[in-house]
Amino acid sequence: MQEALMINWGYVILLFILGGITYKRKSLDLLGSLIMIFMGVTIIFSAGVNWLILIVLFLVMSLLATKFAKPYKTALGEYEETRTAKNVISNGLIAFLMAAFGAHYNPVAVNWIGTIATGLVGGFVGAIATATADTLASEIGILHEPRLISNFKKVPAGTNGAVSLLGTAAGIVGAGIIGIAAFLLGIISDPLVSLKIAVIAGTIGCFIDSLLGALLENKEILNNEHVNLLATLCGAIIGVIIIVA
Repeated sequence: MQEALMINWGYVILLFILGGITYKRKSLDLLGSLIMIFMGVTIIFSAGVNWLILIVLFLVMSLLATKFAKPYKTALGEYEETRTAKNVISNGLIAFLMAAFGAHYNPVAVNWIGTIATGLVGGFVGAIATATADTLASEIGILHEPRLISNFKKVPAGTNGAVSLLGTAAGIVGAGIIGIAAFLLGIISDPLVSLKIAVIAGTIGCFIDSLLGALLENKEILNNEHVNLLATLCGAIIGVIIIVA
């Protein structure tokens, strides 16, 4: 047990280094980096480093997608160099809560505690898949002519609620990567279930994000952080339903 604790502290040190890198490279602001570190440390000691790695994978894919086609996005005024604490919370809070309380997953458990823990695992993967799909769809889909999801009329790139074939495809691929990784990391023991949760929850969650953007964010009823939080919550709920069904 002492050896495992020492290993975990080693991962904590690596997490602080990662937080420092994201801040120095202006990928996250200071508060965003600190919140990321806090969430990561909590997950390491409550769920395990394999759960944290899945979130880091989302972070890496998001940062790469953000940097993709930087000159074009800058010319459009849609390049977001530094993400804030609000971005970290809105995209990561639901997954963080699922990980903090869902670490006792047992695929053969039949009691109500096992069922709840199993549901939280599905919710965790669903939330991460949604955040990944939405980010990749937004950052890569901007390169293709978008249409508003509520009426399919052509709109300028960067419009809230806009969707495109390229963005949708990128989102589905990103969600699929999360599903495969969740299995390889031992978070979900069945590869087909893991992939099904990630792709279905991620895709639906991404479309919910677009619908909320078109119907509520454009009317200034919600802001971008509210939309992201609600979308990841929906993705988590879908993940729960799939894994316990």
